[in-house]
Amino acid sequence: MFDTLTEKFDAVFKKLRDRGRLTEDNIQEAMREVRLVLLEADVNFKVVKDFVAAVRERAVGQDVLKSLTPAQQVIKVVREELAHLMGDGEANRLDLAAKPPVPVMLCGLQGAGKTTTCGKLALRMRREKRNPLLVPADVYRPAAIEQLKTVGRQLDIAVFDSQPDQDPVDICRQAQRFAELNGYDTLILDTAGRLHIDEELMQELVRIKESLQPREILFVADAMTGQDAVNIAQSFNEKLEVTGVILTKLDGDARGGAALSIRAVTGKPIKLVGIGEKLDALEDFHPDRMAQRILGMGDVLSLIEKAQAAVDADDAAAMEQKLRQEGFNLETFRDQLKTIKKMGSMENILKMIPGAGKAMKQMQGAQLPDKELKKIEAIINSMTPRERRDHRILNGSRRLRIAKGSGTTVQDINQLLKRFTEAQKMMKKMQKLGPKGMRNMMRGMPF
Repeated sequence: MFDTLTEKFDAVFKKLRDRGRLTEDNIQEAMREVRLVLLEADVNFKVVKDFVAAVRERAVGQDVLKSLTPAQQVIKVVREELAHLMGDGEANRLDLAAKPPVPVMLCGLQGAGKTTTCGKLALRMRREKRNPLLVPADVYRPAAIEQLKTVGRQLDIAVFDSQPDQDPVDICRQAQRFAELNGYDTLILDTAGRLHIDEELMQELVRIKESLQPREILFVADAMTGQDAVNIAQSFNEKLEVTGVILTKLDGDARGGAALSIRAVTGKPIKLVGIGEKLDALEDFHPDRMAQRILGMGDVLSLIEKAQAAVDADDAAAMEQKLRQEGFNLETFRDQLKTIKKMGSMENILKMIPGAGKAMKQMQGAQLPDKELKKIEAIINSMTPRERRDHRILNGSRRLRIAKGSGTTVQDINQLLKRFTEAQKMMKKMQKLGPKGMRNMMRGMPF
């Protein structure tokens, strides 16, 4: 989503870096450009005005102008102010500290992705050792109840059995009693939406709120709608006093204005973000890390967390044992690729590595990482177990057979084997060096 914003910020900061020493005039010029960048990204006008004023005030201070690297100091100020704009510090966690079953109410307009987000939230809660119950309380949209039941079946999460002719408040009360009797500790309420805000919708939501007293009232906003999402969030907040925001479709190609404006305008934190269509694509929103991503600085902490979530400790131990017994062969290489795929899109993973996102853009016409990984996996899967364990037996006829079986070319296979052989040599070197030698080798590397 923030690719265009990142590119434009990078262009502004490149001019600052090229100037060496900075003056107040240089900074004023840069702030004018920053203002245009944010306005083009559909950020709220008042938010842009306050943001630029805050950056300008700090950037023209003597500590910045007299520092050895004034341009980097200005970038640091922009990063800190961006993080402040989106909420500062660490992620705002959901507050579920109450007597179970704890009601969590999701609200928003039709098409924002509430029903899918309910499923994502339920999956997340189950992974946190909670026992959620999904409650379909949208009786107006055709097949809304069935959609949530389908999501529940996919995740193996219980869905309360409501009917389209029931009153939504009655559905929520009955679900609460059902949860109390059956040991569910969290209620996730999927409420009705509309194509636009109307009084009837709001009154229904107010009645649900008054009846169940939800611990969290989360406004689900479609990040693709830009400023409209901010204005709608404001309207919902005035009626319901929402406790936080979930931004959906953050992996889309919108300009990012909603993410940068919504907290400043409503005063409510963005708690979670949807970053894909898969039901596990829901993440904590970290303002400081998002600011780093916007400025092209990567997000190593989120990458580490993704890796920890994707790799089970027992699986990691089994992989280590397999590497010790069999060495680094094409079979163990394929297993490692599968682990990487669990972490999500390769493109998104690379964006979290400082500098990697920019390098990807410079590789015009190169194969997309996810497509490349699929091709590699298809090639390895088309080999026999013996061929995977010893690639040296892959003669011409074997390579032709594998190419036909994987829908690739012999050249693709040759290229994979060349890369694999280089990786295998590196692995052997690292094993010989041991931990101390590896540390020394890393110190001597030019990055």
